[in-house]
Amino acid sequence: MTDAPRVTRLILEDFRSYAALDLSLSRRLVALSGENGSGKTNLLEALSLFAPGRGLRRAELGAMARQGRDRFAVSLTLSAGEGEHRLGCGLGPPLEAGARPARTYRVDGLSVTSALGFAEHVRLVWLTPDQDGLFRGTPGERRRFLDRLVLAMDSRHAARVTALERALRSRNRLLEDGAAGRWLDAAERELAELAVAVAAARRETAGRLDAELLAASGEDTPFPFARLVVSGEFEDLAAGLPALDLEDRYRAQLRDSRARDLAAGRTLIGPQSADLLVRHGPKDLPAESCSTGEQKALLLRLVLAHARLVERVGGLAPLVLLDEVAAHLDPRRRAALYGTLETIGGQVWMTGADPGLFAELEGRADLVRVTPGQAGR
Repeated sequence: MTDAPRVTRLILEDFRSYAALDLSLSRRLVALSGENGSGKTNLLEALSLFAPGRGLRRAELGAMARQGRDRFAVSLTLSAGEGEHRLGCGLGPPLEAGARPARTYRVDGLSVTSALGFAEHVRLVWLTPDQDGLFRGTPGERRRFLDRLVLAMDSRHAARVTALERALRSRNRLLEDGAAGRWLDAAERELAELAVAVAAARRETAGRLDAELLAASGEDTPFPFARLVVSGEFEDLAAGLPALDLEDRYRAQLRDSRARDLAAGRTLIGPQSADLLVRHGPKDLPAESCSTGEQKALLLRLVLAHARLVERVGGLAPLVLLDEVAAHLDPRRRAALYGTLETIGGQVWMTGADPGLFAELEGRADLVRVTPGQAGR
């Protein structure tokens, strides 16, 4: 049986619009309502800092401090099967005079080096309005989305992706500088190892999620299931090849394409060019060809299936953050959504401008009213 951690207390100090906040919670569903600009999404962003990466807004930490401040603190109390844990992060006092404020990460009062230290206690998945156009967006946006899916299951994926980007830049500089072959050989060896690891992690997560969605395709729900595949020239090259053979073949390809890549100013083939292709399962149509409503429904079901997959594979039910998720759903779909959320193992946080959106959750959820700088039940 998996653990299902719940946030029972959230404390903010000088974070975004909050000078100070101490919010206590008791239920698995949390509904935040308040006018636009009141600070609902700020609360979700604060929670998202406990996942590796840059949070759901992808902002720099320095931009999260309240206006006029250069430091902030976020802490939460997690209640799980084995007891309670206190996690904290933020910007603290500079390590030396004249330096910038230092990033801080703590677990039960002890310092850890990064947000990776939280992975043993909490995982997060989220859906925001910025993702509504995902299927009609760029391949880069879909790669970032896929990497976030992978990251919820493998907390070290972000480090691999960062190392891959660094290796690509290094090879590009060597090509521009006319470096000797042995230097390029060494750079391409490192690049091939990272490329194979990143592509394998993406392919595994997409494949597992596709199977998860397909297995539940017969469920009676107004949210259609999606089919997923990672596509690209490198992914075609990888099909059916063992990792070591793929590294050898990719290194040969990199060596043969040096002149072309130099002319292009970038490495043309590799997982950095991959795309996540999504289809509407029942209609067998590309997601980008579906209506806006269908795309939102597909994305919502995909994210919730991913939450279940994280719980089953990782053994830790994630916190699910859903920003403005119910605003454009009709009453039937909204009721179906709430019913589905009650079957998700982890705690679910939702936001909405209209408190009426959550009226049917009275007695089933913590209903939190958010006003500028304040939040309470």
